[in-house]
Amino acid sequence: MKLLGTLLLILLIAAAIGGYIVYAPYGPAAETFVDIPPGSSSHSIGARLQQSGIIRSRYAFDLIRLLQGGSLKAGEYRFDHPVPVAEVYARLRRGDVYTLTLAIPEGFNLFDIAHAVQAAGLGSADDFLAAARLHTELIAPYLNGAHADSLEGYLFPDTYHFFPHATPLQMLTAMVRRFHQAATQLNLTSNTYSTVVMASLIEKEVSQPEERPLVAGVFVNRLAQNMPLATDPTVIYAALLENRWRGTIYESDLQSGSPYNTYRHAGLPPGPICNPGMASLRAAIAPAHTDYLYFVSDAAGHSRFSSTLKEHEQKVQAYRQAQRP
Repeated sequence: MKLLGTLLLILLIAAAIGGYIVYAPYGPAAETFVDIPPGSSSHSIGARLQQSGIIRSRYAFDLIRLLQGGSLKAGEYRFDHPVPVAEVYARLRRGDVYTLTLAIPEGFNLFDIAHAVQAAGLGSADDFLAAARLHTELIAPYLNGAHADSLEGYLFPDTYHFFPHATPLQMLTAMVRRFHQAATQLNLTSNTYSTVVMASLIEKEVSQPEERPLVAGVFVNRLAQNMPLATDPTVIYAALLENRWRGTIYESDLQSGSPYNTYRHAGLPPGPICNPGMASLRAAIAPAHTDYLYFVSDAAGHSRFSSTLKEHEQKVQAYRQAQRP
């Protein structure tokens, strides 16, 4: 009887210890990251978590694995407070990996995106720019035989979530993949390159969604008459490419020999000047049919359209007078 009582006591003590190990919170009080490589066994994962101070015992982790089963997801995990080992295990089953958010608004160009990448802690802007210029093979299906100096235009605006150690190529691939999804949704299967170039101009020239098809129509009409598009955003982009943008357009910028200078060169520029969103792509695919050849923005950010140069100059003069104090 005494022996039975002793065994029972030992079992109760063992159960209490086991319960404590499994259910009592444990872990770091400060932010700690643990990277689980792909193909890791549950035993090696438990050992890594214990070594990193995330769990009290790898054997408790193995016990949870035995009881609950399921597959564990690779990736980088963030822990910042003590939790039971069962919660740690549940997070790995869900794949609750730590990611950094990268928001790319419509109209961001390569330089804007590179700075956003660096600001998000995802790497240096220079490395991202270099990769965007190197890996043009990602957009080969969309070029229609044209040459591209970079992935400009095909890094689709969206909110992305990347692992902290994501490479520039991985990020670029995800953005181009998102462009492919948008192009498929829009049934953009032909003239993709020129459509993206046109959409990038529309994106930079107008902020009102309902005006985008009208602006697209102006560009189409000017191209049909072999008139220079004469759009300021292309001049700015030319200056950015040549590292001479000074925050405002100077006469020397308007006289630049860059093929992106649409004041001096008729036709579309040789490539996109930013990364357009869905609305601008739709406008480039289906421009409005009008006789407009000119437009100018007013003080409220709306565009005023004209069919003749005389009418356009009158609207420009009215805008300038409205701007005077």
